[in-house]
Amino acid sequence: MPPDTTDCWTPVALSADLPSGTVMPARTPVGSIALWRSEAGRASASADRCPHRGMRLSHGFVRGEALSCIYHGWSYAQAGHCLRIPAHPGLIPPETIRVATQQVEESGGVIWVAVGEPVDEPPRFQGLLPLRSLTADAGIAAIEAAAGEKRSADGLLRIARHSKETWLLLLAQAQSETLIHVLVNDDATPCERILASHSAETVRRMAEDFETKGIA
Repeated sequence: MPPDTTDCWTPVALSADLPSGTVMPARTPVGSIALWRSEAGRASASADRCPHRGMRLSHGFVRGEALSCIYHGWSYAQAGHCLRIPAHPGLIPPETIRVATQQVEESGGVIWVAVGEPVDEPPRFQGLLPLRSLTADAGIAAIEAAAGEKRSADGLLRIARHSKETWLLLLAQAQSETLIHVLVNDDATPCERILASHSAETVRRMAEDFETKGIA
């Protein structure tokens, strides 16, 4: 499942990085989104642009089950329609005022956003737990070269620099930028988790060096 195709699921963030009542920017192969979690705990993905004046909704705030623009406070439901315009408190916003939304699923601590209309559910990585995310100033080919491995069909890249394997879930962000989600075996000890984090950072540094030198 390559992350740069349509009709697929793309791993935009880790569940632990999106607490209830918060919003964060994220990227998918079809553009930027505002990824947010309602106070009830439901994750949603909205286009990162308020229809009113174009302000990024990822700069906004979450109140209850709505995402509000920080500029003039226009609020949007998880389904995308406008709920409230503070300058006109008595107005019921027309259905034509809305932001585009994308389907969101959470699986094994990873937040997946649908690109297009996937026919299957997001991957489920049995026996693995997410550890952290980091960004590399390098493309996926450079990361594969640094790890000495190719991604598997489910998008995972294996690195084995210590006694335990570490897994990298990759998402292209730009031509030479990649979001890396680091996963470890669910029985990994605290020491093994630290080693896994260091291994991922080593691969990132090597990949960035390869990218700079044009090796990959």
